[in-house]
Amino acid sequence: MSEKSRKSFTSQHKAKVALEAIRGTKTLNEIAQEFAIHPTQVGEWKKALIAQAPGIFDSKRGPKPDDPSASPERLYSEIGRLKMELDWLKKKSGIGQ
Repeated sequence: MSEKSRKSFTSQHKAKVALEAIRGTKTLNEIAQEFAIHPTQVGEWKKALIAQAPGIFDSKRGPKPDDPSASPERLYSEIGRLKMELDWLKKKSGIGQ
């Protein structure tokens, strides 16, 4: 049994093929022959592009970066540290007696 290695395509290549399919100037079979891929794959990439197209214009300034300082573990550790400092200060000042 011969092992065939799978072809991997870049996202740019997939977009190029999908846009060609959306234009509709050629059939899926013609596009598949031109780019040396299976016609079913052309259809799948076309469907994926159409499905994801509305989300492209949702955000005006791109995706918001995640704030690394807002991670739950970091916040809980900060709360614990501040509580320990508060207890220590109360003990040293005599307020908590």
